[in-house]
Amino acid sequence: MAEEGQLAALVAACHWIGSRGWCPATGGNMSIRDGEQRCLISESGKDKGSLRAEDFLAVDIASNRVDDVRTPSAETGLHTLIYRSHPAVGAVLHTHSVNATVLSRIEPGPALHLSGYEMQKSLAGVSSHLTPLAIAIFDNDQDISALAAQVAGRNQRDPLRFGFLVRGHGLYCWGRDVQEARRHVEGLEFLFQCELQRRVLEAR
Repeated sequence: MAEEGQLAALVAACHWIGSRGWCPATGGNMSIRDGEQRCLISESGKDKGSLRAEDFLAVDIASNRVDDVRTPSAETGLHTLIYRSHPAVGAVLHTHSVNATVLSRIEPGPALHLSGYEMQKSLAGVSSHLTPLAIAIFDNDQDISALAAQVAGRNQRDPLRFGFLVRGHGLYCWGRDVQEARRHVEGLEFLFQCELQRRVLEAR
């Protein structure tokens, strides 16, 4: 079973994310790794700001199989892909913030490029504001298997770090544990807000 402390940390992170307005109207989905073969992911249609430990379902990472009458998030396939692709990842957080959603739409390229922000150092392995970051962007697709295939292909060519954006949709972010994933979400959301405001001011 997943470490009880990590599940409690995930529930707390969900409540914190909900309080920031980053997962409105039951949007988003969250998970933690539960051993080598399973993960625990939030049940579909639940408000992330009021999730409880019992609102997470066990999912087989290799097959996406769920032995439960309840329905997991429709985007479960993206979580399991991340766990398969990055064995060190212990938690995945998917948010629907305004800044991530808007930036992913106004950036026409395949990645959002960031540089010069001190808060870049909130991301694991980044030690300088001068380190250029490229947050991959994927076009939204209601076919999660097709979207996961796109993500997998990009990851094979250029391994994804920290997270990625889905255009007009939101942010997928991860870490070795809930604490690191939460730090990455907060750091990236700050960077997104700064970058969006910079572009608005430069456009005037």
